[in-house]
Amino acid sequence: MIQLPEAFVERTKTLLADEFSAFEKALNETVPVCVRVNDKIVDLSPSDTKVKWCDDGFYFDERPIFTADPLLHAGAYYVQEASSMFLNQVVDVYMQNVNYVLDLCAAPGGKSTLLSQYLPKDSLLVSNEFVRSRAMILAENMTKWGNPNIVVTNNSPKDFERLHGFFDAVIVDAPCSGEGMFRKVPDAISEWSVQNVQQCVIRQKSIIEDVWDSLRNEGVFVYSTCTYNKEENEDNVEWICKTLGAEVLPIDISKFDGIIQTEFGYRFFPHKVKGEGFFISVMRKISENTVSEIKIKNNKKDNKLIDRHKEFSNQINNADDFEIKELNQKIIAFPKKYYFECLYLEKHFNCILNGVEIAEIKGKDIIPSHQLALSKIINIDAFDTVELNYEAAIAFLRKESININDEIPRGYILVTYQHLPLGWIKNLGNRANNLYPQHWRIRMSF
Repeated sequence: MIQLPEAFVERTKTLLADEFSAFEKALNETVPVCVRVNDKIVDLSPSDTKVKWCDDGFYFDERPIFTADPLLHAGAYYVQEASSMFLNQVVDVYMQNVNYVLDLCAAPGGKSTLLSQYLPKDSLLVSNEFVRSRAMILAENMTKWGNPNIVVTNNSPKDFERLHGFFDAVIVDAPCSGEGMFRKVPDAISEWSVQNVQQCVIRQKSIIEDVWDSLRNEGVFVYSTCTYNKEENEDNVEWICKTLGAEVLPIDISKFDGIIQTEFGYRFFPHKVKGEGFFISVMRKISENTVSEIKIKNNKKDNKLIDRHKEFSNQINNADDFEIKELNQKIIAFPKKYYFECLYLEKHFNCILNGVEIAEIKGKDIIPSHQLALSKIINIDAFDTVELNYEAAIAFLRKESININDEIPRGYILVTYQHLPLGWIKNLGNRANNLYPQHWRIRMSF
């Protein structure tokens, strides 16, 4: 039985009134397990029960050992809490004509992988995380998801002030008091206090103020938390509207029983929906004081990057849509439509991912990149491949030695599992070097 803080009980009883007992009962039930399937794999249906507000979301009857599934490491799906998948509805209604989108507090990557899948295919998504260690996890998950028009940055919200009026949409899944995670993350209970809620409100407002000018006038602003209290949710949205200048936009929830609509957003409670606690609000910016939009110009110095299109264009699909350049001993495919924007971000921000890294140059050796292996633009036909069975795939993901057929040619070989790329090996004839990233390898035993 979960022991809730007394102050939380009193505050939430005021919020839920006679529904509190049902809410408390739900907190002691099993946490729903669900995944969202990547469109890099065809006809993957993990279960018969779908998430109502996301066609690619599926519930599991029980939690499997995801780490033991090579398809997870290949990016075939992402383990994501169901309520937060509601962002899909927001994208469908309000983000079908956007070019530039910022996911400000993006780690570990649930909302960014969702955005990269449902945004227009020719849009550019900047996924940012301030904490370095979390930013690396974000980069790993975005690499596995495989979409090419992605930039992952490790910057503070204030750094985006320089991009005045640049983004068509900004998503802030704000750091919060985590009340909605009580049954999923028990430690959140011991860390909760009214003082922490108040501190979160101050922090949330600061984050929003720092990033606000980077959103263009009439742009879409999405604010969400995984908490219940009004201070971090409706009160913050009201403050955004009155202080910064915005209007709340509606989402049709008539098909989704259990979601609660308030004046300033939408609430998810575990006793009402099959998901965790969540709040989301969609706004349109209507303030008139935004500095003129930044102009990304063609910098002649940037054009001095070595053009490697001829040598590497055969390794990716739709190569004419990309600028393939050598930058810092790496061969990178930048989306042609956003080439100068990517270079600007590379220059002014701390970019962890920017475009699709095709290969790395080490002396006379050109080593194919792991990012290319997992990217949706890889031309698999350009490489020799080896299909692994389950045991060999797990060995590869542990970065152990694997045995391959003597008929496999020497050199760099793309290894696959159920025809999805997992990464590279280098076949030396008598043995094969496993090139799976050391920091990604499976460490658990099962």
